[in-house]
Amino acid sequence: MTRQALALQHVAFETLGTFEAVLQQAGYQVQYHDVGQQDLSGLDPLAADLLVILGGPVGVYEQAAYPFLATEQVLIRQRLAAGKPTLGICLGAQQIAHALGAGVAPGGVKEIGFAPLTLSAAGYASPLRHLDGVPVLHWHGDAFEVPAAAVALASTAVCPQAFAIGTTVLALQFHPEADASTGLESWLIGHACELAAAGIDPNRLRAEAQQHGATLREAGQRLLSEWLEALP
Repeated sequence: MTRQALALQHVAFETLGTFEAVLQQAGYQVQYHDVGQQDLSGLDPLAADLLVILGGPVGVYEQAAYPFLATEQVLIRQRLAAGKPTLGICLGAQQIAHALGAGVAPGGVKEIGFAPLTLSAAGYASPLRHLDGVPVLHWHGDAFEVPAAAVALASTAVCPQAFAIGTTVLALQFHPEADASTGLESWLIGHACELAAAGIDPNRLRAEAQQHGATLREAGQRLLSEWLEALP
């Protein structure tokens, strides 16, 4: 039987990336829900076998300016309460943390570029072990606290980077799904103002993507494949 994976997409260039092929190979039919174009309120939070909340350039605390964030929070809380498989990436991870009562706030520094993670003991025992020593793509200014109900899996010197709740909830601050091996031009264009304000040279990111993209693609796909296999 085909399973359903629903991805909440906030900006056009932040997709499932290299994760999409893994999902399809695992028997999932992938559907995107464009949050900017499609109403979230009509979605059944429990209908999909897997919910993936993708990244985006807004903060969970900006609900007055971006009301969809509050609607998304309701959906996530209902899904978590039901124990349904849920994966959050960047903004998605922050939304999961917030839904679980943890703090999310500007981190005081933009963490943008490729750098390795520091895995916890639990991280080494999890699918994140595939990322050990692999420079992953970081692209965020906000940071989450690890929820009380969760287990911390990874961090950098800047902030926590991953947590899990059992085998069904995984939250990743970084971007293992980004297909950097094919270049990040849409990201560089879409985030041009952010890069300029942070004084980050797009050419450095291009060079890092060329250097680390293929390794990240392979490691990220192994991570997702192992996580999917453990789902109930």
